[in-house]
Amino acid sequence: MPWEVRQGVGADPRGRGRCKALSGTSQAPRRARKRAEGTASSNVFSMFDQSQIQEFKEAFTIMDQNRDGFIDKEDLRDTFAALGRINVKNEELEAMVKEAPGPINFTVFLTMFGEKLKGTDPEETILHAFKVFDTEGKGFVKADVIKEKLMTQADRFSEEEVKQMFAAFPPDVCGNLDYRNLCYVITHGEEKD
Repeated sequence: MPWEVRQGVGADPRGRGRCKALSGTSQAPRRARKRAEGTASSNVFSMFDQSQIQEFKEAFTIMDQNRDGFIDKEDLRDTFAALGRINVKNEELEAMVKEAPGPINFTVFLTMFGEKLKGTDPEETILHAFKVFDTEGKGFVKADVIKEKLMTQADRFSEEEVKQMFAAFPPDVCGNLDYRNLCYVITHGEEKD
């Protein structure tokens, strides 16, 4: 789903252990890991602080295009279109909606985020994965190296998935990716000050 965070490093809409979030919305909130086991009920609000809940509410409101209090397939289609992705397949939208236990109101939306965030790898684990490619210890890796590894190793990314990641975290003019900031955003949901 465009709002979900999956286990592990990077962005993968196929659900194989990676992180993805809507442009313009906050990603993995800081306190999400502290969430207790449970279902969609009012206690889901205790896992986030007020500012995080407000950010999620804003994201929900943006996605609820028809303003009926629920996110459905048409809302997702409209949200993707607003983000420039107009050829989303019906099957993809149906799969997203089916991930929810029922109609997606704000409480379900928040619960789904919490459940997805719970599985995100610790920042140190993600940093160590990138450090393998940072032989000089500068905090940067060549974007072309990361692209090649993401597309040829383990849970392979598609060209489009790599483009999406680099759109969210563009390399600098020298082609370097600041993986420390990327790891921080994946695990904390906001850029370092």
